Amino acid sequence: MTQADRVADTTTDRRAVLVAALRRRILTMQMAPGAVIDEYVLAEEFGLSRPPVREIMRQMAGEGYIELEPNRPARVTGMGYQSLRDFFLFAPLVYVASTRLAAERRTEGDLNVLKSIQAAFRAAIEAGDVEGRVFQNDQFHLFIGEIGRNAYILPSLRRCLIDHARIAKVFYEDQLAMQNPKMVTERDEAALQHDQIIEAIEARDPVRAEALVRAHLDLSRRNIAMYATPETMNLRFDH
Repeated sequence: MTQADRVADTTTDRRAVLVAALRRRILTMQMAPGAVIDEYVLAEEFGLSRPPVREIMRQMAGEGYIELEPNRPARVTGMGYQSLRDFFLFAPLVYVASTRLAAERRTEGDLNVLKSIQAAFRAAIEAGDVEGRVFQNDQFHLFIGEIGRNAYILPSLRRCLIDHARIAKVFYEDQLAMQNPKMVTERDEAALQHDQIIEAIEARDPVRAEALVRAHLDLSRRNIAMYATPETMNLRFDH
């Protein structure tokens, strides 16, 4: 291998590390929605020149992590009420489609990877690692989309997962701070649902896989609705 080849390999490795770091930072809210992304700082942190950093910004904008506008700095994709509403309207469609396809198209190698992601998800739960739990949940559902091998579904799934992860991060941290006992029960239910989804995919049973992922999404929806509307709020409007 020539010196030029070694330099190229090193640059490629650093690009991959930067992409992975940015995805995790955005998904786990280390970088808040709407936050400015400083190319100079990233270039220095990851030992890259600015052109590959700009290229990575364009790639991640295409995936939905980042917003790019002419003559303005890159920003983390924003999130607000409309994002939450759109997520819960659209997510069931894309999660169901990706999970059904995974049940139809999975290989033994796919199952092994999915089970290893689930093991990491459970390990994060046991460690009380909220960031790890959120990130591994994202990886679980994203890999299911990759198993489905559909070029039209995967981009939509990835975009849904970005906001799903960020919503979950805020919710779980708040519930931990309040020491809500329901969180433990529902955390365990979510982990069990993951196991059951894997079993349905392994059995090549798209009907059961669909039913399970719908229940899984409904658990998230109930949690977020409870969080957004605390029990102490009186929502009656008699006048």
